[in-house]
Amino acid sequence: MSKYKIVDANQAKDFYEGTNVPGEFRRLTDLLESEQLAVTLIRIPAHSDFEQSTGHFHKEIEEIYIITRGTLTMRFGDDIKLVPAGSVVRVAPETPRSHRNEGDEPVDMWAISKKGYHDATKIDNFWEPSKLAKQTRD
Repeated sequence: MSKYKIVDANQAKDFYEGTNVPGEFRRLTDLLESEQLAVTLIRIPAHSDFEQSTGHFHKEIEEIYIITRGTLTMRFGDDIKLVPAGSVVRVAPETPRSHRNEGDEPVDMWAISKKGYHDATKIDNFWEPSKLAKQTRD
């Protein structure tokens, strides 16, 4: 194990490539050789619903989201917030969450959590589909 690791996020596999889901989902944890943290870059094109009206929550882990480009519409339980670039969001365990890009600019969001936990529970029909965000790739 090296003392540090620098990777180009574009080297990570895009798990949405070849699917109908708009955007990119790039897990960097293994490339970084991270032992404690899970790191994922999520790119959401303008006017796209990343989770396609669904949501999720985690039983035990909290997540940190860092918005580095664009403005994201995020839902936490019953609260809907606009989260601009430069913002950092912490979401506690058990809190239902989702996000979509209803804006004109692409969004880059980094998701960070504890490595090794796969306790996500999907919530179908978490919120109404957005008229401002397409549900599938072009």
